[in-house]
Amino acid sequence: MTADATHALVEDKQRTAAGPRVRKSSAYPRYLAGKVAGAAVSLLAVLVTSFFLFRLIPGDPVKTMTGGRQVSAEQLAAYREEFGLDLPLWRQFTDYCGKALTGDFGTSYQFRAPVIDKITEALPNTLLLTGTAFVLYTALGIFLGTRSAWRHGRLGDRLNTGLALTLYSIPSFWLGLLLIIVLSVGIGPLPGMFPTGGMESGGEEGFAYVLDVAHHLVLPVVTLVAVEYGQTLLVTRSALLDEMGSDYLTTARAKGLRDDLVRRRHAVPNALLPTVTLIFINLGRTVAGVILVETVFSWPGLGGLFYQALSVPDLPLVQGLFFVFAAAVILMNTLADLVYPLLDPRVAR
Repeated sequence: MTADATHALVEDKQRTAAGPRVRKSSAYPRYLAGKVAGAAVSLLAVLVTSFFLFRLIPGDPVKTMTGGRQVSAEQLAAYREEFGLDLPLWRQFTDYCGKALTGDFGTSYQFRAPVIDKITEALPNTLLLTGTAFVLYTALGIFLGTRSAWRHGRLGDRLNTGLALTLYSIPSFWLGLLLIIVLSVGIGPLPGMFPTGGMESGGEEGFAYVLDVAHHLVLPVVTLVAVEYGQTLLVTRSALLDEMGSDYLTTARAKGLRDDLVRRRHAVPNALLPTVTLIFINLGRTVAGVILVETVFSWPGLGGLFYQALSVPDLPLVQGLFFVFAAAVILMNTLADLVYPLLDPRVAR
């Protein structure tokens, strides 16, 4: 082979090798741009939906605000003008969208306060409840899921899986009411040990206040953990079972590594990829809170606030809360989509 031919062959190989690297380096930015654009479109759709959906609720919010009192037509008209309900629907929609994009969701009908202030006030309470439950049921689900998968088919695996499926299928409000009857009110010789609802008893300060809040936190957290941990367990178990037949695990065992070490260092990290996506999704739901559980236990969070607003209906508050709930889920799903290719580069190809 001549020197020129050899040089041409080397250049051809270099171009061939450079091609995939360019495509690989540009794959993630395109993937990133597509996911961000999809999230923006979803948020816009939620904004539109939140306006029109809750206007299908029967009832006149202005008449509800009067509490059933005899009110003249002039007073009702003044109320409608104050809250912009006398404007055409298209004008209400454009005003709502324009203000919502700046973080202004209007003024609550029943509280006569900015919606964003009510959301900010209730958000820490929801994060305390659902954040505590999120950490517990995620850790419990991953731990039990890995143990069930590694001992699949045994009695412990069957018991764990059966209990997880049973609790996951139970409505959270029903389980919450059952816990209130058994552990709050008391049944038979079993006395009530926990408060029936609320976040605090009142009058406590310092460390005593922390203990009081923790006491009120027990039953709603137990309800959420019992209902939610099964999903993480089942996803983790399924993913780990798919990994257990892989060649690299057989090689690790052949090298003499202990079974526990093979599971902890090799199998579990690779099997956790689907679980990571589920964790981000559940993290978005943490911001949204759990409406039924907060309502059952009278917890002063976003879920309880949404229930109060829906019963009026307090349209600005309902719309604002709905947008926050949906935006939290969309943003966390998008974040999961962006992180996943960093864990598994094949996703962005």
